[in-house]
Formats: sequence, structure tokens, C-alpha cells
Amino acid sequence: MRNPWALTENKADRVVELRVNSRASAEGARTLRVKTLASERGLRYLDWVASRRALVDRLSGGRIGYLHLPNTAVEGNRELNRDFPALAHKEALIIDDRYNGGGFIPDRMIEILARTPLNYWKRRGLEPQATPGISHRGPKAMLINGYSSSGGDALPYYFRKLKLGPIIGTRTWGGLIGVSGNPALADNGLLLAATFRFMDTDNRWAVENEGVAPDIEVLDLPERLAAGGDPSIEEAVRVLLAELAQNPLPPVVAPPAPARFGLDD
Repeated sequence: MRNPWALTENKADRVVELRVNSRASAEGARTLRVKTLASERGLRYLDWVASRRALVDRLSGGRIGYLHLPNTAVEGNRELNRDFPALAHKEALIIDDRYNGGGFIPDRMIEILARTPLNYWKRRGLEPQATPGISHRGPKAMLINGYSSSGGDALPYYFRKLKLGPIIGTRTWGGLIGVSGNPALADNGLLLAATFRFMDTDNRWAVENEGVAPDIEVLDLPERLAAGGDPSIEEAVRVLLAELAQNPLPPVVAPPAPARFGLDD
């Protein structure tokens, strides 16, 4: 075969047998059974997220957590609810909104990102546990670029509105006009007309055709990315470490156990 990949044509999502060897010989080869994939896109995305998280971990010495939100629909909410609880112990967080393809209006997503502890519960032998259980008390930064679109525009807008931290990168796409509710035509064609548009709380149009501008502009230059770097992440780590140095988080320490439990305590 000039191209061994031709053998996998039309075999997506099927179990196929591969004969593999450490040398170009049938002698001593072993057979593996693998289920093929129709696309590498999911694996490449997971690898990209893992490499970003590893970069943040290395640059910050493990102090800063990293969360990427691919959209504000099902996948983005899945990533948020899966990864955010695992990052609650980090001193600071980077929320990556770059390449966010939008979806739903992200009001619930920003509510989760904005949660801070309201109180703690101390159990014997355990560290104090916060309520809400999914919350974070440290500084945060959000990354954006021109591919942060629709709900990906709204999320950094809400992030700034709630004053959750600096926004780093380049201006977002700028598209917050809704086209839902348009009836179909008799021939099953469709005409799209805007039915609702984003406005701010000061009775002004906002975001549409202008996007959300960063607080700190950083260009993710392709040569830097190709060399294994990530300028936006590097800047976010620098900003957050400086914030932690200036305003270190006080430790959560339980007081001595009470000696009395009467009504006069």
C-alpha cells in the first residue's frame, strides 16, 4: 500500500484488526482490535486543553487552575460543571473563552463562575468545607479572541459586569442578535430576520457589531503558538501571580473546638 490510511476508508466507528510489529515483517507480528473514530477533532481538542492546563500549571507552580469553555451550549456547560469543582482549591483561575462558539445565553454559567463561599462547615478530621460547594474565592482572569462569538461575547461581558477580573486577549466577534422564532416557508425554506438584540442596563445597545474589548490586549502570534507558547495564558499567569503577591489569600483555618454547647454560648 502506498498509503496505509487508505485501508481505513469507510471503516469509521467499526472494530478493525491491526497487525503491528516493531519491524517491517509479518513474522512476530501481533493482532490488535480497535474501534475507529470518524474524526480526530475531539481528541485534538482534549489534547489542546490538556496542554494549556499543563502550561498554566508549570508557569504558576500549580497555584493557578485552567478551564476552557468551548461554547455556551451543552459542551461548555459540561466542561464547566465537570472541571470547575476540581479547580476550587486553586488560588486563582484562568477561564478561557477563546474559540467559544456560543449557544445558550450564559447567565447560569456566569453565576457559577461568580460564586464565592458564603460559609464553611467543619467536620472532625476534615478541612473546612465551603457552601456553595462549587465556588472559588481567589482572583480570576478571562481570555478572549475574535472567535469568541455570540454566547462567547456575552460571557466576557457578564464577567466584566460582575467585576470578576481582567479580560485578556483581543476583541470578541461581536454578534448578539437573535434569530429564533422565524417561521418556515411552505417549501421548507427559511428567511432569517433578527428578533431580539442585546442592550445594557443603561438603555443602550451594546456588544453587537462591536464585541467585548479586552482590558489587556495580547496577540496570540502564530509563531509563538507554533513554538509551544501561548501569549494570552502567559500574560494571565503573570497578572494573577502579581495579584496573589499583592493580596495573598488568607488561609481557611477552623477556630478551636468549642468547650460548651449551651444556649449561652
